[in-house]
Amino acid sequence: SHSDTSVTAVVCGEGLYIGGKNAEMFKSYSALLPKRKKNINKGDCGKVFIVAGSLGMVGAACLCANSAIRCGSGLVTLGTPACVQPTAAAKLTEVMTLPLECENGLLSNAAIDEIENRLCSCDVCAVGPGLGQSTDIKNIVAKILCNTTPCVIDADALNVISTDINILKTKNCEAVITPHPGEMSRLTGLSIVEIEKNRKEVAINFANEYNVTVVLKGHETVIASPSGEVHTNTTGNPGMASGGMGDVLTGVIASFLGQGLCTFEAAVLSVFLHGLAGDIAAESVGE
Repeated sequence: SHSDTSVTAVVCGEGLYIGGKNAEMFKSYSALLPKRKKNINKGDCGKVFIVAGSLGMVGAACLCANSAIRCGSGLVTLGTPACVQPTAAAKLTEVMTLPLECENGLLSNAAIDEIENRLCSCDVCAVGPGLGQSTDIKNIVAKILCNTTPCVIDADALNVISTDINILKTKNCEAVITPHPGEMSRLTGLSIVEIEKNRKEVAINFANEYNVTVVLKGHETVIASPSGEVHTNTTGNPGMASGGMGDVLTGVIASFLGQGLCTFEAAVLSVFLHGLAGDIAAESVGE
């Protein structure tokens, strides 16, 4: 604005936009972002297949799918029970939906062949958000992990694995698991108190034993790789303690995996950006 004698202007830069406190971190993490060539097309930007949702939990599946699109995936397909597919399709514009065989609102064993066919033509699979729990769901998760397509495993997929941990031991794919402390407790048999006291140690030990990248969510989320790499995230705030936040993170990780990042780097970048988005939101509207 201006008057007869003075002029004022506001200059917005990268550091200012993110509140300044994360400006230097932003520069280092941005180096992990996949670089795009000018002649790139959607088929080169990652084909993500998401197996998620059930009757009453279609929102989790849609949050996951939308976050994958928002992070730059070229093609995203949501495989979800046929009984909720029309609802998902109405909520999703850029995401393709695939109705899968179901029973009583949950995916059934009859969906396995179609799921395996889709795994052959995608770059990454995310499984778990809003999926529900049943014997058939357990079979489906086990079949997905028997394929070689990299996977992000979350929510109910982790819960069914906790009833048979050998599913992780016999997998054929690279995998990222994203447990909160309650899910980690079910996977390890440790109490939540024990986990919270030794977050790094628990994540590192589990990653090494089961050959997975672990994203142990919570305050200062810990990311651990099978080879012993460990990273503690510093973005995020208490306002992110809200249903659906983990479903979004799963989609973000799947997106960057599909765009060519390794499991550890995809997890580190995704957790940082996820928390950063929460921090920007907190600055603009409050926690």
